[in-house]
Amino acid sequence: MYRKTESVEPLVDYKLLVTYEGGERRVFDVTPYLGRGVFVQLQDELAFKSVHVAFDTIQWDNGADICPEVLYADSVPVASAQKVAEQRAEYGSGATRRGG
Repeated sequence: MYRKTESVEPLVDYKLLVTYEGGERRVFDVTPYLGRGVFVQLQDELAFKSVHVAFDTIQWDNGADICPEVLYADSVPVASAQKVAEQRAEYGSGATRRGG
C-alpha cells in the first residue's frame, strides 16, 4: 500500500521533497535512475525541475514517472535527511571508503 502524494519540490543534487497525505515529508534521490532510459533527459536541470504530481505519484514533462510504492519505500523521512546533512557538515566531505 502507498500514500497519496500531495506535493513535490525539486531540490539540489537530483533530490525531491515529497509531501504525502497527512503532511508526512520525505526525500527521494533520483540519482540512481539518471543513467537509464527516459530518466537520462532529467540530467538537464530544467527537465528535472518540471516534476509535478500526477495521480497518486510524480511525473516529469518528458513522461518519466516513479511507481508510487517505490517513491515511498525508497525515500527517507525529512528528519533523517536533515540528520545526514548535519553529519556531513560536521565531519567534512561525507562518505569515506574502506581501505583507502
